[in-house]
Amino acid sequence: MMILAIDTALDACSAAVLDTTSGNTIAIESQAMQRGHAEALMPLIARVMKESGIGFAGLDRIAVITGPGSFTGLRVGLSAARGLALAAEKPVVGLSTLAAYAAPVVAENGAAAILSAIDARHDHVYFQLVGGDGSPIIKPKVAPIAEALEASQHGALHLVGNAANILAERWPADAAPPVKVDRQPAPDITWVAWIGAAVDPETAPPRPFYLRAPDAKPPKDRLEISTPRST
Repeated sequence: MMILAIDTALDACSAAVLDTTSGNTIAIESQAMQRGHAEALMPLIARVMKESGIGFAGLDRIAVITGPGSFTGLRVGLSAARGLALAAEKPVVGLSTLAAYAAPVVAENGAAAILSAIDARHDHVYFQLVGGDGSPIIKPKVAPIAEALEASQHGALHLVGNAANILAERWPADAAPPVKVDRQPAPDITWVAWIGAAVDPETAPPRPFYLRAPDAKPPKDRLEISTPRST
């Protein structure tokens, strides 16, 4: 299976083509960036596809990160993935950022549970906790950092994500210390492709996974709806 993976959710703009038959990532590019994903993504995808030596018709599936993450970044990646999938008549699947962070750790077959965490700002994080085998313990949520730290009651954890250091610095002194702290600005795009190959398109739609509403809200007068008076 040939998979094109795309990620613009956090501080990177990334794409890769994975050949699951050979197990090789045949083309990959990732650029660190906090802004400018919209301008960078399509040229980056074009370079990756050229390097892969296959056309879009040769793909079997497109995988894209759905969030949580930057609202603007997520829309860029999702729009590109859906547009390319429509034009190439290929299925597209959506994957959680938190799951993509945890996937390579689960693949190591370690015993420790995995706490994936993303900086949500304002002293909050997006996080989830899964067992060493990937089984869910705490479902994805956005919460104050203090609440995320309560996961320490589940024992020595492997921390991963762009907020891993934030949690490690505030880890409870009376809790078992993390077995590893793995801060990454964005998930490994190769693992995004592997997860994309494994999921069922029927249960992994390419829809935004925000976990909370955008900070920007429409003016109050646009939210008011007049109600006819009863007579």
